[in-house]
Amino acid sequence: MTNMPRSIVIGTAGHIDHGKTTLVRALTGIDTDRLPEEKRRGITVDLGFASFDIQTPENSPLRISFVDVPGHSLFIRNMLAGAGCVPAVMLVIAADEGVMPQTVEHLAICELLGIKRGITVITKIDAVTEEELKQVIRSARDFLRGSFLEADHSVVLPVSAVTGEGLNALKAELLNVSMHTHTETSNSLLRIPLDRAFVMKGFGTVVTGTLVSGTIHEGQALHLQPPGRAVRVRGLQTHNQSIDSAQAGSRVAVNLSGVDVSEVRRGQTLVLPKTLSAVDTIDVEVALLPGAPALKHRANIHFHALTSETMASIFLYDYETMQPGTVRFARVNLAEPIVLVPGDRFVLRQPLPAGTIGGGVILDAHPEPRQRKAATLTWLEQLKMAYSAQQVALRVNRRKTNGIAIGTLSTETGLTMDAIQRQIRAALESGELLLLPGDLLLSRHGFRAATSAILSRLQISKVAMKSSELRSQIGLTPLVFDAVITTLVQDQRATIRDEMMSAFEAVKHSSNEGDLLMTTVIQAYESAGLASPTTPELALRLSVKEAEIHRVVTLLQRDKTIVRMGSDDLFIHAGPLRQLSEQMAALRGTFIDVARFKQITGLSRKYAIPLLEYLDRQRITRKQGDQRLVL
Repeated sequence: MTNMPRSIVIGTAGHIDHGKTTLVRALTGIDTDRLPEEKRRGITVDLGFASFDIQTPENSPLRISFVDVPGHSLFIRNMLAGAGCVPAVMLVIAADEGVMPQTVEHLAICELLGIKRGITVITKIDAVTEEELKQVIRSARDFLRGSFLEADHSVVLPVSAVTGEGLNALKAELLNVSMHTHTETSNSLLRIPLDRAFVMKGFGTVVTGTLVSGTIHEGQALHLQPPGRAVRVRGLQTHNQSIDSAQAGSRVAVNLSGVDVSEVRRGQTLVLPKTLSAVDTIDVEVALLPGAPALKHRANIHFHALTSETMASIFLYDYETMQPGTVRFARVNLAEPIVLVPGDRFVLRQPLPAGTIGGGVILDAHPEPRQRKAATLTWLEQLKMAYSAQQVALRVNRRKTNGIAIGTLSTETGLTMDAIQRQIRAALESGELLLLPGDLLLSRHGFRAATSAILSRLQISKVAMKSSELRSQIGLTPLVFDAVITTLVQDQRATIRDEMMSAFEAVKHSSNEGDLLMTTVIQAYESAGLASPTTPELALRLSVKEAEIHRVVTLLQRDKTIVRMGSDDLFIHAGPLRQLSEQMAALRGTFIDVARFKQITGLSRKYAIPLLEYLDRQRITRKQGDQRLVL
């Protein structure tokens, strides 16, 4: 057995009887129609697989594998199962028919799945005249205009699988596409969405699929998700060749022990133990095709992702019916759980009349169940615009004072533990994130909020408290509570003796009692973010006279730690205001109204209006009627 060469999987697409299977056979020598029904009817019904090897310009081996999909509209679900895992496509258009209905739908599906590379092939050129061929090529270019297969980004190649004309040029272009197509790296956790399962005499259960990420080895322990069944890799093959291991981008056949073939089905996924699990609730960005019917809130729809298919309910975040050609955020409840990670693409199809209506990208496969809708919308907007390291930080931030373990973060993102540690390195060095014992990540904001909560509770109590009682009242996890207490004691802001904790002992180490109050007020404003308490609310929370709060607030306003929002009682910390300014910078050149600003920030009108007026004063926005232009 050997390690297989670098590999790429290319899917076919196109209308029924346009020559996809014949073309793959001409390129590879393999007939992908394996079912008796396919032989009898002369059409592809299910997925077929073939490959050929070629040398790169650097003389290294490359294996180009094909997933041949059915072109008939009745078998579109099988086409989706094949197209869901490929990074590139070969769109086939017959010269004697031109662009047909499934040509249109297949191209739309490829675009919804985020496929960026491909080739358009005009087949059966031996069946038409030279003038007819020129005409079909012109119409194909017109059809492809504006798509990822547009002529100036991809090629349109005339080919005859019967005479062999154009096959060498096609192989050369397939090599070019393969060399420029990105496949997943070792940053992502191992995943093999399964598309076939069968019994091989003398071996037992065999499953096949595309290794979309990670590396698989013979003898490896894996889990079959769902339901989380422990299995082991007895053997590996790719296109009937035994191998020791395979890298991302490979077609693999895996001989499994520990599971009967009757327990395996298309749509399940092989993963590493204690990493990914199937989910049934996801937050997504949905795009509806221009010609699709409107999509109603709570609509039931067919959901296709990778090799999986299930019914799903779509909950649009603003409840209003979604119009064709628009993009919206939605929560999707799946009838059956699927292994999904952020960045996975999906396709939506309506049941009757059957047809593809849209699709999109998964933003969050583990949404917070009790988070307010406005806060979730703001978070999704930020997540969509953030780069990878920022996305990791956003996931830590939303856990507030609870933090999140690196292992859980790995499950949420689909990234390996090593990749997560590389992503957070800069944030740890800057202090934006903190790494606590037990590999628990906590944001600086969360740590300060926990600190403020402890100090405020101790001040309100005015007597020493048992640490376990204090933790219970505040609701912090043991790891976070212990880390904060350790810091407070080290900074001489609190003392603990015989499990009794007090903030008042810290006064002995401060220049005066006002220093402690000022620190507490600063922490209260900083932890509140943009939703700051008014001065009366803060006085009540800290059990301090309003006059004392006003005295401290005046000092903090003078040194620009906090900023007044047009009201004598409302102040906001300068840090969250800087973050808001950075967030608005990403919207430069667009118009927003009060409702949109509330959606972006997750704030009520009480805070939205003063903040918008502040942004106007800072010349970050300019009011124009009922809207504001972001400058």
